Amino acid sequence: MCSLALFPPPPPPGDITLYEFNNVLACGRLHEQLPLALQSQLSQLPTPTLPKESLKAPSREHSTRAAFSQHQESLWKRCLSAWRELGICGVLQELAGAQEEGPRCLLAASRCLLAACRLLAWLHSSLLPALSLTTEELITEFSQAVDWAGCPIRAFAWHPHTNKFAVALLDDSIRVHNSCSATIPSLKHRLQRQVAALAWKPLGASLLAVGCQSCVLLWHLDPTSLSTRPSSGCAQVLSYPGHCPVTSLAWAPSGQLLLSASPVDTALLVWDVSRESCVQLQWFGGGGVSYLAWSPDGSKVLAATPSAVFRVWEAQTWTCERWPTLSGRCQTGCWSPDGSRLLFSVLGEALIYSLSFSEYRGEMQGQVGGSKTASIVADVSLTTFETPYGEERVGGQVQAMVWDPTGQRLAAIIRGPPGAAGSQATVAVFRTRNSPVLELLPCGFLRGEPGAEPQLLSFHPSFPQGALLTVCWSTGRVSHVPFFFSPAQGPCASPGRSPVPGARAREQPLFCEL
Repeated sequence: MCSLALFPPPPPPGDITLYEFNNVLACGRLHEQLPLALQSQLSQLPTPTLPKESLKAPSREHSTRAAFSQHQESLWKRCLSAWRELGICGVLQELAGAQEEGPRCLLAASRCLLAACRLLAWLHSSLLPALSLTTEELITEFSQAVDWAGCPIRAFAWHPHTNKFAVALLDDSIRVHNSCSATIPSLKHRLQRQVAALAWKPLGASLLAVGCQSCVLLWHLDPTSLSTRPSSGCAQVLSYPGHCPVTSLAWAPSGQLLLSASPVDTALLVWDVSRESCVQLQWFGGGGVSYLAWSPDGSKVLAATPSAVFRVWEAQTWTCERWPTLSGRCQTGCWSPDGSRLLFSVLGEALIYSLSFSEYRGEMQGQVGGSKTASIVADVSLTTFETPYGEERVGGQVQAMVWDPTGQRLAAIIRGPPGAAGSQATVAVFRTRNSPVLELLPCGFLRGEPGAEPQLLSFHPSFPQGALLTVCWSTGRVSHVPFFFSPAQGPCASPGRSPVPGARAREQPLFCEL
């Protein structure tokens, strides 16, 4: 089992992590030049900085009904208006507050029904506390971002086939950065509020799915267009009653189906985008769905819930199996490139768990399979490092976790325990091997600019010289950290990649103890 105590100390204060080579993370000042062999790999990648001060947070909309005198409207008109805004509870509230404007028996019955509804709502929220949160609180609680409410960047997604990525910002806009174009489209729509998730369609030109407060938006973007403000007519709206807010999206690797999830909806929706239709995958227990991850081979889907249980769906017949956790919900998870292993973390625990599915592949067609119990593969408990610059405390619980497409680097955002002094969120990088057995070995910690904390992580889907990790920081900066290595040939390897040009061969094996 890997532990943070085996890691090298964090970089010195003031230094930032630039790249990895020869299994060592190189650090330096922000404006130091990279070696010539590395500059050619990174010179065309966009590195925007989007400070919070330059973004205007959207104003909250409140109902204007209370601002106008309604004594001139009849009771039935007010009930109709309440039905449109608040549903049946709004009608009952209107009737219960009426002053002798209707039959006494109707008013009395409304008061009794309203009291019963409030009692049921209290019982329901006590069993499922997530239902008592506001929309913003829900997204903040279940987002993969460390501080969704306060960070300038709320969601990030690399395009699966080109050097292009999308970032969702604090002002509810989405910007698309492309290394091959100076044009930066800005996407805005009246329904594009409180964006929590972004996902590009695989095997497609430019179809971007956006998880919003009330729906899923599909932006159809022309790669050859020079427009900086695509029309809202380019957006397709997918909505379903009760399925909001949408906090997680996942495309099938084939690009044919789209999954959407909401922590207040117990149904997982499988969308056929071309037909604008969906199928509900319903279950009982666990509440809604807080996080989705489709395996790269397309065979399985991880579906985490707000309670202490998560499910893995088999994507052919859509059957599922459940795995209960001991102390909290599944916070995040990621699949190995061949779909044979799932790594996940549990809220409130400083551990990374592993579930293996390789032993059952080919034997149980149409079934999930998988090992019955999860094994602990890494301990990320709070650890104190003695450095020449003083003590540094690193560790806590895993907020987000990503595995690179070669299967040889794993990056995780680790948050300090609540109330722990001197501990802040950091990125820990592991060297990994999935075959013949899983190995996690320490690589190092990433550090950003002074005062910057990591918010989101994403690996480039097809970096040619090893792996490229993109980190979105609390300052609004998007930075790229390349890991230069020769991917090993095997089930998780991507053949045809070569080491960094002009670099000498490694003097030590890739998997060695530090």
